[in-house]
Amino acid sequence: MDFSSVLPTFVITLREGVEAVLVIGIVLACLKKAKQTRLNRWVYLGVIAGIAVSALIGFLFGWLIKVLGAASPVAEPLLEGVFSLIAVVFLSWMLVWMTQQARSMKSQVEDSVSSALKQGGALGVFWLIFIAVLREGFETVVFVLAKFEQGFLPALGALAGLATAAAIGVLLFKWGVKLNLRVFFKAMGILLLLVVAGLVVTALGHFDTVMTTLSSQSRASASMCFYYERFTKVHSCILGPKVWDLGLVLPDDRFPGAILSALFGYTQRLYLVQAIAYVLFLLTVGGFYFQSLSGRSPFTKKQLPPSAPSQASSRVE
Repeated sequence: MDFSSVLPTFVITLREGVEAVLVIGIVLACLKKAKQTRLNRWVYLGVIAGIAVSALIGFLFGWLIKVLGAASPVAEPLLEGVFSLIAVVFLSWMLVWMTQQARSMKSQVEDSVSSALKQGGALGVFWLIFIAVLREGFETVVFVLAKFEQGFLPALGALAGLATAAAIGVLLFKWGVKLNLRVFFKAMGILLLLVVAGLVVTALGHFDTVMTTLSSQSRASASMCFYYERFTKVHSCILGPKVWDLGLVLPDDRFPGAILSALFGYTQRLYLVQAIAYVLFLLTVGGFYFQSLSGRSPFTKKQLPPSAPSQASSRVE
């Protein structure tokens, strides 16, 4: 049994789950301070509803992909490539933007709770939690669809990620354990950066498969391939010459290559365009991410205070 598909969903779900758990914990703490614990059930209803809607979105998209994939031999790799690009955009945005917003997350959530209590309470609290859980759940769903990971094992990885995130929440808000969330999010952010960079390589591979299939179906489509034998003997349709072929040393369908492939997008055959895109992604998005970690916005020159509200959120009583 290949457990390689468990790791990516576990990593993504854990990262997204901890963010949602922090919001939930802050909201519960605010309700306790305001002596409105009667509204706690609306928090839990928002969690259940957010998870249920995320799962429903994943099911509907998975069904649609299966239907469209049966219509044409290029439909499945095309959809895989499209969803991979969507996942790259969503997860990159989340990685950079949420790292910046984390510095003021506690105060933002507290303001939202205060506003919800003034406007009637129950529904406001419900929608605050529902949207927070749905946002994290949707990003996870997009990632899973990008890798076409369906079935029991990816679901097991997602459940394990949720369970671990819930355990972290209990340690923080129930038992008062002091965890260095700044280090946790930094480590998970670097890991996620490598995962998303792998999606860039995977997406280009899917589009190359589409173009290769189309070019083989008719001579008129053969011009879609950019590289020909006159440029290089070993080449891809649109990805250029081969950088490496490690099929004999580290095949991507056996351990540990299968783990590296599922988690970081490793491929035993890497082409020039993929290598360039991988390096450019790490330089650009990685640069923005590390600027965010240092307290500087990658989009403005305004210097932000180097405080760590994620740690502050763990001290909420």
